[in-house]
Amino acid sequence: MFKNLKLKQKFTIILLVILIFGLSFCGLSLSLILRQNAEREIASTGLLLMETMTSVRQYTNEQIKPELNEKLETEFLPQVIPAYSATEVFNNLRSKEKYGQYFYKEATLNPTNPRDKADDFETEIVEKFRKNRKLKEWQGFRSEPAVDMFYIARPLEITEPSCLECHDTPERAPKTQIKNYGPVGGFGWKLDEIVGAQIISVPASAVIQKANQYSFLIVGIVSIVFVAIILLVNLLLNRQIVRPLKRITRVAEEVSTGHMDVDFEQLSNDEIGNLAKAFKRMKLSLEMAMRRLKRPPGNTNTGNSGNYGNSGNYGNSGNSGY
Repeated sequence: MFKNLKLKQKFTIILLVILIFGLSFCGLSLSLILRQNAEREIASTGLLLMETMTSVRQYTNEQIKPELNEKLETEFLPQVIPAYSATEVFNNLRSKEKYGQYFYKEATLNPTNPRDKADDFETEIVEKFRKNRKLKEWQGFRSEPAVDMFYIARPLEITEPSCLECHDTPERAPKTQIKNYGPVGGFGWKLDEIVGAQIISVPASAVIQKANQYSFLIVGIVSIVFVAIILLVNLLLNRQIVRPLKRITRVAEEVSTGHMDVDFEQLSNDEIGNLAKAFKRMKLSLEMAMRRLKRPPGNTNTGNSGNYGNSGNYGNSGNSGY
């Protein structure tokens, strides 16, 4: 079937096949690259927020807590707790509409403040850190009912003996702390124990959706450009190859039927022009051959040979003595 198609149709089909496979490959590759870039962008945002919250914890522990420690005997100030400070700072950030879907939690298996209690998903992350002490960070995607989230988690490890003043036993804890939170939660912690995890959650759906939109846009632009190229190639093919070949074919058909008044036009010096030139030489050779065939048999010699053929004396040799 393909061999019965015209040259223009064959080129169009070949270019369309290239277009389909090219766009499929480019679309998949581009989508993968843009998605990876989107994930890196999301991860970069999450890491920046994580480092910020870690800095808040460090600032609270090193500069705020020493200043307010003495007041704990008469009044419990949660501002001296690094987890409380980091959570409150992040909640202030979340109050802005742009960051309303961002989340930060210091998920703890046995927290002092009930709001820090780890849920099932967060408990799994904490257990990963407890089982593998070399694991210092865990990240991935999590589907929420309304949006997909990218999360980054880091272990919360008791590295300072001063932390055990509030989390060793109820007897050692400040009385004001017991008054506010009770003698049950947040006790029994050990030095070098992983008690929870810092978890930052960043909305990913919007960024990935935007990456997909860019991918479709670029593929659409490439498609338009490629279709324009196909149309341009067909136009050039029609003007530079198909039409000259049709002209040569038509002249060759007329010459084959004996019409020698037509001629092959050499409009260019490319392969098509050389083909027309070759046909022109062939036509001249054919004309010379036809002229030779039309000459009488006696005219095959020189110009004076006609006297030889018409020599009456020779032909009437019967009048001789012979």
